Parts: sequence; structure tokens; C-alpha cells
Amino acid sequence: MASTQAHTALIRTEAQRLGFNMVGFAKAEFMDEEARRLEDWLNRGFHGQMHYMANHFDKRVDPTQLVPGAKSVVSLLYNYHNPDKQEDPDAPKISQYAYGKDYHFVLKDKLKTLLQYIEQNIGQVAGRCFVDSAPVLERDWAKRAGLGWTGRHTLLINPKAGSYFFLAELILDLELDYDAPMRDYCGTCRRCIDACPTEAISPEGYLLDGSKCISYLTIELREALPVEFKDKMDNWMFGCDVCQDVCPWNRFSQPHQEPAFEPHPDLLSMRKSDWEEITQEVFNQVFKQSAVKRTKLEGLQRNIAFLNQSKGDQE
Repeated sequence: MASTQAHTALIRTEAQRLGFNMVGFAKAEFMDEEARRLEDWLNRGFHGQMHYMANHFDKRVDPTQLVPGAKSVVSLLYNYHNPDKQEDPDAPKISQYAYGKDYHFVLKDKLKTLLQYIEQNIGQVAGRCFVDSAPVLERDWAKRAGLGWTGRHTLLINPKAGSYFFLAELILDLELDYDAPMRDYCGTCRRCIDACPTEAISPEGYLLDGSKCISYLTIELREALPVEFKDKMDNWMFGCDVCQDVCPWNRFSQPHQEPAFEPHPDLLSMRKSDWEEITQEVFNQVFKQSAVKRTKLEGLQRNIAFLNQSKGDQE
């Protein structure tokens, strides 16, 4: 027992030294309730064209399929909140999580460092790092690890930090002390439901039709944007922050302390016309190592043209 407490404390301390804001621990086991919920979500087609969500179902709901002999899932939160907004109110909007360097690279390096530290200080430990890049139900593990509850918008909310953070995991064959889940504090609030421009959140909340989400439409969808959304995009060209911006719990959000997440000096000052005329050279410069590269220039131009078409129809 003493060793599990010591190991848990050691991991928590080092993770916080590396910049992770919060760390929680859950027992690695088959996720029965979550498996049923995921199956229902997929059957409803709420994943849209994110066909990868239907792949590796067994691995998504059983961490021992990813790390044989897994005993613990370590969940970590990393703040990305940047209260700075784009200067031109008419410029097409970009989600603040994509302002700086792609979080996959930033957090994966930190996780690898943490795993090496564990091996050096505890001994031979089999484990793997995950940052939104493998079949892991991140929010469910963070919830099990006591880092927050799943809000009505289906994102994880921590009562001390809000929801502007990335999630990451270590799955280890090491027994640790486990945290208890947290209760839901959304109460009767439904601001996220009422504010969602595309009505992607179900009327009672806790269920998201991903195929209607602006983040999905602007990032994941590879084909032409559906005409039905032409006046509902709220001027977002990459991602969407609406459901988080209106959440009362985000009054507790603090600005991040990660230099890698700072935007390119030109990003927030670009005007509407700059975006409409963006070249490959400017795109490469402003979004070097950014998550926005996922859409490529063509995807961003498609989104901007769609927004302009919507405005043209309204005028």
C-alpha cells in the first residue's frame, strides 16, 4: 500500500512539474457503461464521416487491449485557454485551442518524458502515451479519474479550471491509488444547448450529434459543407468555442502558461480581407506546426468561401 501511495505521489508531482495542471488516476478495466453509450452513439450516425470512430471498438473500451496487463490509467489536463481574441470582429474565427503549436506534439513530448521518469524512478513499467491519437475514451477516463464531470455539451468540466484544456493519458501496468469520480454540477443550466448555432447538442444535453458540430464541419468533413448549415456557422472557419464561451464554469479559467501555445504574431491581427486573400506562403508561415494544417489551405479556403456565401445570401 505504501508503495502505491508513493508511486502515485511521484507521478503526480512530476506531471505537475512538466506543466500538467491536474492529474487523476483510475483503475484500468473494461468500460461497460461507456461501451453501451458509444455503441448507441455510433448506431445513430452521430460520428458523421469520422469513420475511424467505429474502428477498434474493443480497444476503445478496454485499456488492456492497448497495454497488456494494464492496471492504471493516468489522466492529465493541460490548460490552453487564451482570452485574447482576433482584433477584427468581422474576421472569420478560429478556435483558441489552435492558436499555437499543435498540442499533439507538445503534450506527446511531455508524456514521453513523464514515462521515462516513471521507468527511471520506479523500475520496469510497461506503458503507453496517448494524446487524442489512438482509440482511447479520454473524457470518460478523465471523469473516472475524478478530474471533472461531463457537461451538457459533452466536454469535461473541472469546477476549479473550467473546460479549456487538453486531455492526455498514460496507460500503465502499475498499480496506483485511484481517485473517485466527481458529481455533475451543471444543475439546471442549459446555456450551451441554447447557444449552439447548429443545434448539435440534444435538447436535454449530454448527447452531441457530431455531424452537426461546427468543429466537425470545419475540420473533419472533407467534402462540401452542407447547404443546411449556410446561415448557422457563426463565422467560424476552424473549430468552434461557443459552448465553452457561454459556460459559467469557465469564469474560473486562467490563461495558459505554455509558450508553445502562443499564436503567431500576425494571427490575431489579420483582417477579414487578409483571410479572404490568404496565400500558401502566409498559411505556412502563420500556421507552422499548427493544428490548422490538418485542413490544409484548401480546407480553410473552402470554409471561408462558405461563410462569405452565407453572408452574401443574407445581404
